[in-house]
Amino acid sequence: MPDPGAPLDHAADLGESVGDSATPLAGDSVVPFAGDPVAPASAEAPKRRRPLWVRLLVVLVLIPVVLGAGVAIAAGIYYRSVSGDVDRVDAFDNVPEADRPTKDASAGDAMNFLVLGSDTRNPENTSGSRSDTIIVLHVSGDKKAAQMVSIPRDTWVHVPKSADGKHGDTNAKINAAYAWGGVPLTVQTVEDYTGIRIDHVVMVDFSGFKEIIDALGGVEITVDQPFVSTHSLAPGGVRQFKAGTQTMDGDKALDYARERYAFADGDFARIQHQQDVIKAVLNKAASSGTLSSPTKLNKFIRATAGAVKVDDTLNLLGTATDLRGLRGGDLAMYTSPSSGTAMKGDQSVVLPDTAKAKKLFDALRTDNADAAETVMLS
Repeated sequence: MPDPGAPLDHAADLGESVGDSATPLAGDSVVPFAGDPVAPASAEAPKRRRPLWVRLLVVLVLIPVVLGAGVAIAAGIYYRSVSGDVDRVDAFDNVPEADRPTKDASAGDAMNFLVLGSDTRNPENTSGSRSDTIIVLHVSGDKKAAQMVSIPRDTWVHVPKSADGKHGDTNAKINAAYAWGGVPLTVQTVEDYTGIRIDHVVMVDFSGFKEIIDALGGVEITVDQPFVSTHSLAPGGVRQFKAGTQTMDGDKALDYARERYAFADGDFARIQHQQDVIKAVLNKAASSGTLSSPTKLNKFIRATAGAVKVDDTLNLLGTATDLRGLRGGDLAMYTSPSSGTAMKGDQSVVLPDTAKAKKLFDALRTDNADAAETVMLS
């Protein structure tokens, strides 16, 4: 059994092994596959700008970005083909229904996703099976807004008993749940901590972001302070980051998002940098012509397909249809409130600010975005 209290190697900060399914794409070539819509050279570009939010769901759950843009039939064929390449996981097996939170009536048709991050090709990823990026993604009932809450991997919570009865039923770092009981126990633990019922699970191999970012031709990120990444993908294993706005390729963006030991606030800086990378991918996808170019779109989506797994109940095409009205600026990004760090035995842990966290998650559970914003500004 992996020791949940053992220090994790600092190069595994985006998560632990969940399966390496990302497939590098060579150069700028397009890999044709059954169902690809091939647009003629004279085809008009879609007139309506695709929602930025839909592109976030492309990154996280492979949602069709071109629905509702005048090519819905071709898009449906295209994404049904792509969705067949997405691995599925049994996320809710062995999750006792009696122990799960019920949905609040005021939440209406709101949806809650649990996003679990891995980094399977990290060169120093040796510490076993853990999911160290944990995000609760709430989509409002009217599908006009969403909130993304990152939960620090070392957050000290109660982990329920695992299905085999051998582990859990104790307080531990939240990422111990995956080591002890995989996705189902992680779902239980997050639901127990937040009081939010999880509808769907998405597993993201962040190492696959290299292909996604390179398919976009790099992304622009503003580095707030200079630092050195010493577990880098760069030759020699060291990369210097200067302060300021700069374009990063896939390798550099991953180094930026992995580092935590260079910062006084460690894992909290890492979480902020993860969010920076996600935002940068969204912005570049929105502005680079990716969505109007069959070649670029194919590269982008095929790279994304290799970087995600979803639960076996998620209808990708149906979810895309539900969310096609969302627009850029509708997404708020937060970090779950904490009251600092402490030692639990020989473990350094993050102590949740239970009162503030309860207010935040209660606001999301009842689909009250304004209340959630008020909590995070207080």
